[in-house]
Amino acid sequence: MLKIGLIGCGFMGTMHANCYKNIAGVELAALADVRPERAGELAKGTHAACWGDGMELIKNADVDVVDICLPTYLHARYALAAMEKAKYVFIEKPVALTVAEGEALLQKQKETGCRVQIGQVIRFWDEYVELRKIVESGAYGKVVNANFRRLSPLPTWGWQNWLLDPALSGGAGQDLHIHDMDYVLSLFGEPQSYSTVKNVLGEKNSYVATVLRYEDFVVSVEGTWGLPTTYPFTATFRVVFEKATVEYAGGKLTVYDEAGARPVAIEKAQLEGGFEGGNISDLGGYYNELVYFTGRAKAGLPVEKATLADGVASLAFVRKEIGNE
Repeated sequence: MLKIGLIGCGFMGTMHANCYKNIAGVELAALADVRPERAGELAKGTHAACWGDGMELIKNADVDVVDICLPTYLHARYALAAMEKAKYVFIEKPVALTVAEGEALLQKQKETGCRVQIGQVIRFWDEYVELRKIVESGAYGKVVNANFRRLSPLPTWGWQNWLLDPALSGGAGQDLHIHDMDYVLSLFGEPQSYSTVKNVLGEKNSYVATVLRYEDFVVSVEGTWGLPTTYPFTATFRVVFEKATVEYAGGKLTVYDEAGARPVAIEKAQLEGGFEGGNISDLGGYYNELVYFTGRAKAGLPVEKATLADGVASLAFVRKEIGNE
């Protein structure tokens, strides 16, 4: 049985805990949060030990894996300690607050051999996984252009509103926009060039739009959380190929060509348990990424998707893109 130590029992930690409870051969063995009642709530139905501080869990808990679901500004501190203790570590995205912290994590990985996965969950989201298959198959010819959008209401669900402080989260550019940018970079590689525009009023970088230029196609990526709390969270993409257009909108993936519109059936995992708040409609992508991660850990295999190096590279690109480096 693979024993998980989960640090951070807020919105993201709750989602991870519910996923682990649905994965065979995995158990929540230890939980840590500065709010003991949150750890205690997630421990229900398990035999998990609860700690008031993640460092105490890292030091004392009998676990095979450490999963860090803390605010971004705490990632590096706890991850560096966890990499000394566990052979496998999961770090929520973005990997760290600064590129220097990311580079310190890479150095620690060289020293310890720890296998690390970053929570760039869009790489595992069912519709985006299907898009990757379509692009790589060449079934509809070459990509002509593409657009990715992620629009969110103001994220007021963070502990002590840490998400709304750019000094702690990096703002919308680093916390939200990085989802699509990481996916685009993983799918198409580094662009030949790019240009970015950002909002000038309101929270800095709460709106980011970038056009990436490749050899024979362009990709636009738009992200914001500078919207009213009543605005519905929206994540979409549209990829125009030579022979068809593939669009994800309204929770549906559709292929359009001269013959008509064809929905693409996506079978999602049905999980027990749930969560409240936040901006997602299902746990599917989070479940998929943790199934992959725990599967690698149970088999003693290296992490090959959403690696630490991937996470640091995407962080470096986005911080340069939004002008923080």
